[in-house]
Amino acid sequence: MGISACRLTCALAAAALPAIALAQTPPIKPGLWEVHSEREVDGKKVAAPADRMKNLPPEARAKMEAMMKERGISMGDGGATRICLTKESLAAGRLQAEAAGCKTDYSTRTSSTWKFHSSCPAMKVESDGEIVFSGSDAYTMTVASTVSSTSPPRLSKTTMNGKRLGDSCGDLQPLSVKP
Repeated sequence: MGISACRLTCALAAAALPAIALAQTPPIKPGLWEVHSEREVDGKKVAAPADRMKNLPPEARAKMEAMMKERGISMGDGGATRICLTKESLAAGRLQAEAAGCKTDYSTRTSSTWKFHSSCPAMKVESDGEIVFSGSDAYTMTVASTVSSTSPPRLSKTTMNGKRLGDSCGDLQPLSVKP
């Protein structure tokens, strides 16, 4: 996979990860989080981002890792993604980064379940999802997306399991929420 294909994959993944609306803070603790994800496109399992990055030429992989680290994202063990969430990013309503031009609306927000719809007109992506919070140290997010920029449109299903690893983020800077 070339670096531009990897950027597109990251952009689509960001589109599937909603920004939490400013009106409510996610019911989770700040700190270092590890997120394991599984994704299928048109019913076929897609390799984890870490596995796809292993196939990049060394200089392209280094550029991608540097770009991710700049935004507060690193690869963890077993293909997981690690992010540093601060009190400030959570108070600003951010659980994950959101791609530029995307809008997320919530139909349900209880102390344990949030349901949402995201629309990213520039990338022609529409997504519906649900986040189930298992206390303040874990969550599961499921997202079904339709990408209509391809012919025929592609259907994507993603499941992300987030687990808080601790208070300290080490050398990982806080998640950048800028698109």
